[in-house]
Amino acid sequence: MKKVSVSGSPREDVGKKDAKRLRREGNVPCVVYGGKEQIQFFASEKSFKDIVYTPDACIVQLSIGKKKMEAVLQDIQFHPVTDRILHADFLEIFSDKPVKMAIPIKITGSSPGVIAGGKMLIKRRRLNVMALPDNLPAEIDVDISALEIGDSVVVGELSMDDVEFIDPENSVVVLVKSARAAMMAPVDLEEDEEGAEVEGEEGAEEGEAPASEEGEAPKEE
Repeated sequence: MKKVSVSGSPREDVGKKDAKRLRREGNVPCVVYGGKEQIQFFASEKSFKDIVYTPDACIVQLSIGKKKMEAVLQDIQFHPVTDRILHADFLEIFSDKPVKMAIPIKITGSSPGVIAGGKMLIKRRRLNVMALPDNLPAEIDVDISALEIGDSVVVGELSMDDVEFIDPENSVVVLVKSARAAMMAPVDLEEDEEGAEVEGEEGAEEGEAPASEEGEAPKEE
């Protein structure tokens, strides 16, 4: 699992006025929770480049003043017009406590169905897993070498040592359809919005952060 370092500074004032000032200066108001205390801090927007604007999953090594900890990005808010980051929530992690995380998939092998003219549809780009931090994989291999036209791989068919899959077992990860069926298939609005078709061989002010297994995230005044 890739690790990214982020340096932040504690916030003395956590009001909306201060948050706006930080954003004007190119910083992002943040909070980290899940440990002994919740810490409000800010970090440079540039430091999020290797966390947010990448398909990779990562563990974040936070340095906030004199405090150091490891965390995962739990939630992030973007401006509805400019797409600039408004606020970020981190969950502190510990080596002896399992953590839930979305891990990207990696397609491996060559599908006989695709070679025969079918189209591969990727329904899930990431899968939710639970594991100890040291056991979190960088990616999840999904082998399509046995997929004929009409076949699929579902979550229940995947397995990894020391990793628990959280998504429903019958959730489709990837399938192969005939070219005609793929073109005529209706769009399913309930599917993962990251779903994609592959041919060939292969805004707002700071608000309330989401609840975590460690308790409710803080709400900034």
